[in-house]
Amino acid sequence: MERQDLLVVGAGTAGATTAAEAAKRGLRVCLVDMKPSELIGQKVCGDAIARHHFDRLNMPYPSGEEFERGMKGMRIFAPDRETAFRILGEGVTGFVINRHRFGQRLLKQALDSGATLLDQTRAITPLLRNGCVTGIEAEQTDPKGRVEIPASITVDASGYSGAIRSRLPPDFGLESTISSDDMIVAYREIRTDVSWSSDLGEIYLTQELAPGGYYWIFDKGNGKVNVGLGVQMTEKHPNPKEQLYRYVLSQALFKESKPEQGGGGVVPTRRPMDCLVSNGVMLAGDAACLVNPIHGGGIGPSMLSGKLAAETAVEALEKHDVGREALWQYNVKYMQSYGAKQASLDIFRLLLQSISDDELNFGMKNRLVKEEDVLRASLAGDLRLSAKDKAERALRGAGRLGLLLKLEKTAAKMREIRTLYQDYPPPEDFERWKRNVNSVYESLKD
Repeated sequence: MERQDLLVVGAGTAGATTAAEAAKRGLRVCLVDMKPSELIGQKVCGDAIARHHFDRLNMPYPSGEEFERGMKGMRIFAPDRETAFRILGEGVTGFVINRHRFGQRLLKQALDSGATLLDQTRAITPLLRNGCVTGIEAEQTDPKGRVEIPASITVDASGYSGAIRSRLPPDFGLESTISSDDMIVAYREIRTDVSWSSDLGEIYLTQELAPGGYYWIFDKGNGKVNVGLGVQMTEKHPNPKEQLYRYVLSQALFKESKPEQGGGGVVPTRRPMDCLVSNGVMLAGDAACLVNPIHGGGIGPSMLSGKLAAETAVEALEKHDVGREALWQYNVKYMQSYGAKQASLDIFRLLLQSISDDELNFGMKNRLVKEEDVLRASLAGDLRLSAKDKAERALRGAGRLGLLLKLEKTAAKMREIRTLYQDYPPPEDFERWKRNVNSVYESLKD
């Protein structure tokens, strides 16, 4: 096959955006995906995305068959469901979308911009030469056979498994695997004939029913809902489908409902991978762990990563240099624009996974944790407690000093990690920076 300027593995939201942005800037782009073209965009997903992602990328809002309903914010329930936070504001206003139609829109944009699609094509292994990725070997279904696709730069946008990332030698300096503790395994269904409507998405926190995760109900309009449950993928974790049916779909709300479609998936809910580039290769979307660690939303950051990866590829190819240092600016741009927030939210995730249902019920009911905390954390990845605020919460939390101390330490570590990511280093300082990041996480084990 003819050599490509840019080869993108995976035509999801990250891959399709990368291909579209690079092709419209004049690069010769090939986009490969395992699915047939008409099924690209079908994915188990919460189907919700905040409006600010479209504003940041200067993209049109969902419309027509993509758009299912508007969402004004979220309602977050304590485990006992007696307390619920309403999280409202510009940063959480958004849309519930038809994920398949939206994926098809992004694919069409890529093809209309000049990218070539090889569907029903599975990446087998990266091609390597002189310590650099130079394309991939792939297997095609129709016509059946193996093919080499050479490229100056390869973008791994293949999802959390990292079809390219996981097969690179250690000396490329990229994390090849993701800890199961940093992943959520989820099952969700689209249910019809549900007599319920809300412009607020509902999230239910409960370690008992969804350990390390939560369950959700999002209205899709016209009597349809997206309902699902995710659990932390630790050893001997419960089956999320069984938990959903046993504890959620058994509720009166779903008594007359019918399943339209269902499916499961794995979501990496951690900070971004420490480094997203190496010689001739970049990581985007779930392959780079760019999902929001709190609510698992990945559409917005994946599209942002695609745009930044395409811009970086154009700049590198103009200089005829596709080495690690030439691609490094992608790291800097992503970490400063969104990665710092995700890293901070990763600390907040660890707090939520470390406290019991009883502690969370008490904390939300007595406002040791407030709506403003959740909103500030979700929008800016920040949590600040003034001396006065600490004193007031201490009075309300008499007898629960341990929870308040956890909250205070979490706030401090969120600021510390956020600063580290905002000051993402040049290549020569990367190892020192990485040690500092690891030190923050080690300190949380106490």
